Amino acid sequence: MSIQILLPRWIIPIIPRHTVYSDYALVMNGERIIALQAKDEALAAYPQATITELPEHALLPGLVNLHAHSAMTLLRGFADDLPLMRWLNEHIWPAEGMHVSDEFVFDGSQLAIAEMIAGGTTSCNDMYFHHSAVARAALDAGFRMTIGCSILEFPTAFASNADDYIGKALKSRDEFLGETLVNFTLAPHAPYTVSDTTFGRIITLADQLNLSIHCHIHETTDEIAGSLKEYGVRPLERLAQLGLLDSPLIAAHMVHTTDTEIALLTQKGVHIAHNPASNLKLASGFARIHDQLGAGINVGIGTDGAASNNKLDMFAEMRLAALLAKGQSGNPEAIPAWQALEMATLNGAIALGQLGQIGSLEVGKQADLIAVNLAACGTQPCYDPVSHLVYAADRNQVSDVWIAGRAVYRQQQHQTLKLGEIESKTRYWQHKIKAGISSKAL
Repeated sequence: MSIQILLPRWIIPIIPRHTVYSDYALVMNGERIIALQAKDEALAAYPQATITELPEHALLPGLVNLHAHSAMTLLRGFADDLPLMRWLNEHIWPAEGMHVSDEFVFDGSQLAIAEMIAGGTTSCNDMYFHHSAVARAALDAGFRMTIGCSILEFPTAFASNADDYIGKALKSRDEFLGETLVNFTLAPHAPYTVSDTTFGRIITLADQLNLSIHCHIHETTDEIAGSLKEYGVRPLERLAQLGLLDSPLIAAHMVHTTDTEIALLTQKGVHIAHNPASNLKLASGFARIHDQLGAGINVGIGTDGAASNNKLDMFAEMRLAALLAKGQSGNPEAIPAWQALEMATLNGAIALGQLGQIGSLEVGKQADLIAVNLAACGTQPCYDPVSHLVYAADRNQVSDVWIAGRAVYRQQQHQTLKLGEIESKTRYWQHKIKAGISSKAL
């Protein structure tokens, strides 16, 4: 592998905290970072290196999308402005029953990956069906993907019951063992769609196979009311009694938490995937993120699916997370810019168990990097690049993206994906889904 030197205006490594390097170079050899040092020192130490000048750019770790349903990009705008259960029961689940297949998931995941890469996301924690198709889409693009294998009790076009979902999850995991860009988690959908017995089996398998668990928890007040009616306790208490919180767990949403529950989440080391835009769009509520972070909980940021957001834009999510925390807490110091950036990078890596590989720019880590051009009028003048990345920059200012040292996006052009083919397949699915709606109406 040839050595590459990147020469940005600023390097924001995330670790050490509150650090911005100027006149520095980042040096890559193959898939790893081998040096972060003064520009002149790097040029002298590696005279044969390939040099990339980034004169008005901030270089930072790739963003980690901690909760998404990638293939659902093909349902973007399909059913808007509805509460969660109506959205699911009357629109999303019926459409998925008609159309979700290996081909649908591959094509939808490719569309999502193209959007995420162009927006500076280099890693995603997914949750959906047809797991092998998600893995193939990620590997084809050179994208880092954690594949959450959805598990439910009821039948879908993908599986007939919980045992079938689990069996297919394990088969896909075995198929891709050894792939460095692809990892798997067990993803029970939610407390209201998974039984105690199935949760028990998931906990056992996670322990035996050293797998994490990814689950929607406390997303809405209806979910909590339903649990109180059926089980006599709130969902988190039920899951704690079952032992789920003793496994490595990423809890998506966690919008509604009491002080007691926040203390329990802290004690158990549960990670939270905060999805501010989706929570607002579905009117799920305002998560107590400032309190959760203050209690020591690791909170990352996710987009949720494009069907409920409607975009996979981590720059927008960072800004919204910071602003909502200030408004919800009444504290303008809640989630300052540096912390929002940590949530979108380092905290996601911690939640995925990949702190040693991604989430910060450190020697020895994978070279998952993004360059953001801050020369635009909307990000000038620039007194503080960290502040601008969170409060002013747009995802369209991402110019270059490297994943494991490979340039997957160069000067705003995809290097590993064929956008024409992706756009053609997207139009095919749009026509097919619209035809399905028309035939159902008849």
